[in-house]
Amino acid sequence: MKYKQIADHFIEASEILQKFNNSENFEKIEKAGQIMLNALKNNRKIISCGNGGSMCDAMHFAEELSGRYKENRPALAALSISDPCHLSCVANDYGYDFVFSRFIEAHGNEGDVFLGISTSGNSKNVINAIEIAKNKGLKTVVLTGKDGGVLAKLADLEIRAPYSKYADRAQEIHIKVIHSLIDYIEINLFG
Repeated sequence: MKYKQIADHFIEASEILQKFNNSENFEKIEKAGQIMLNALKNNRKIISCGNGGSMCDAMHFAEELSGRYKENRPALAALSISDPCHLSCVANDYGYDFVFSRFIEAHGNEGDVFLGISTSGNSKNVINAIEIAKNKGLKTVVLTGKDGGVLAKLADLEIRAPYSKYADRAQEIHIKVIHSLIDYIEINLFG
């Protein structure tokens, strides 16, 4: 079949999405949206992080809230841990496992929300960050894949992509979850 490799890519993505599409996952997304909505209504912020493609997703989440998603509206307090100066400083002085936790230690406050993204659920730097976040009184939400890893046990709320061998399928689910969360927040704050 012509384009079989390409067609297989889309077929597999569609199958994973269909596995994710169920009321249990929709309820988890709504709960996460409510946690974030409550924080924003109380003048708190959302801090997101992840590695590689998950960092890009964390950045996208934050910029859509502080910038704009669909409609013009006031900016919302969201930021991703992605400043290269911070990352390189902490990685050099303490090690890469602490690049996110040091940021949460400095900028996280009780009532804020921590959004950690890890396709394996086992990224040590995200685990360290969630532990600091919980100690400081932040609500914690994680987006994971595979079996949820260590993060599944630590978070207040975990949203897990269906199992797939590689990170790409989980990342595709994560971006759909992120857009759903942003949409939920915008509609419920601004109509």
